[in-house]
Amino acid sequence: MPKTTLGELEFLVLLAILRLGDSAYGVPIAREIDRRIGRDLSRATIYVTLQRMEEYGLVCSEMSEPRDAGGGRARRYYRVLDPGLELARRSKAAYSTMWEGLAALEESTS
Repeated sequence: MPKTTLGELEFLVLLAILRLGDSAYGVPIAREIDRRIGRDLSRATIYVTLQRMEEYGLVCSEMSEPRDAGGGRARRYYRVLDPGLELARRSKAAYSTMWEGLAALEESTS
């Protein structure tokens, strides 16, 4: 069955990738989520989520060339594909629709 909305973690990771642009690999993705919403996710959690999203065809990845400094390790960079963007838009709309009209969740004006 095809996905109709993103789960919370997938949504956060996808949004972090979009914010980071060409700098989106595991560590900065985790830092962006922690910095913005205070959720400290392990690298393993991030990588498992990224792998699942890649299998769904929502993101793709590419290995960089090994770096000269700091041990010379290559990095796997991620970018969001069109199906990922569309699913993010549908997820946002679904969450907004569910939120709408719930007085308990509306911000107080006092």
